[in-house]
Amino acid sequence: MDRLTSLTAFVRVVDSGGFSAAARRLEMSTTMVSNHVQSLEDRLGARLLQRTTRKVSLTEVGKAYYDRCVQILADIEQADDIAGAQQLTPRGTLRIYCATHIVQFVAPVVAEFLARYPEVKVDLQMGERTVDMIDEGYDVAIRMTQPPDSSLIVRSLATWRQVLCCSHAYIEKYGRPQRLPDLSERNCVRHVNYPWGDDWRFVDRKGAPASVRVSGNLISNSGETLRTAALHGHAISLAAGFLVHDDLEAGHLVRLLPEYRPVELSMNAVYPHRHHLSAKVRTFIDMLAHHSAEQQKLINPYS
Repeated sequence: MDRLTSLTAFVRVVDSGGFSAAARRLEMSTTMVSNHVQSLEDRLGARLLQRTTRKVSLTEVGKAYYDRCVQILADIEQADDIAGAQQLTPRGTLRIYCATHIVQFVAPVVAEFLARYPEVKVDLQMGERTVDMIDEGYDVAIRMTQPPDSSLIVRSLATWRQVLCCSHAYIEKYGRPQRLPDLSERNCVRHVNYPWGDDWRFVDRKGAPASVRVSGNLISNSGETLRTAALHGHAISLAAGFLVHDDLEAGHLVRLLPEYRPVELSMNAVYPHRHHLSAKVRTFIDMLAHHSAEQQKLINPYS
């Protein structure tokens, strides 16, 4: 068997977490992928993977071999890129996954990217779920929080804060909370992707950390749904500042407990680990970082 193809198959099995997922990425049969890995093991006289019905995992020998294979394949890819125009000019299809409520900051970059590089196509999907970038074939994801998968590369684009707020109707009906612990007794709507779950975290005026455990009758991955619930006077919300800025400026929502600032978070570009990025991914992320820096005040109006 071709040794380079076998190395590629082995790395894809590890990256994808299984033979079937690797086969889909490589567009070959699961049996053929298994044969390539078996060929490597026979050549080396060592087992590289522990196989069970549920998953595959690296042996100690396999871990060392995998690290070198990744480097070898990256070096080959770099050599190909240097020899070809792909390294110089972005081309091909760029697959992006973006959090729904920040598409307003991403869309102008996509438009400029397409205008500047006519040989590129963009496939942009929106949502609030945590995607499997390897298995689903995304080149880059734009998230408001850190990804749970530590093997992914994270590039910070901008910082942002949430705002603790409610409507005038809520205050008239339930009264304004006076202390942070008061929130534990209030109906607080919560976002699924908040990094600390029901533990809302803040910094006081002296810079000391503070937190309160909250509960409520609505939890959602839709920031817009949580905003609407707050506007209708149903609850208190810890909302993205850029999402409710206009409501606060217009007086539809009221900022609560201003002596406590929600912890600062980061808007990130996330991409799978590669020793060398393709031109299309590298160029798009660079453009996105530049645009985000220019839009920092809009992304984080309560910095």
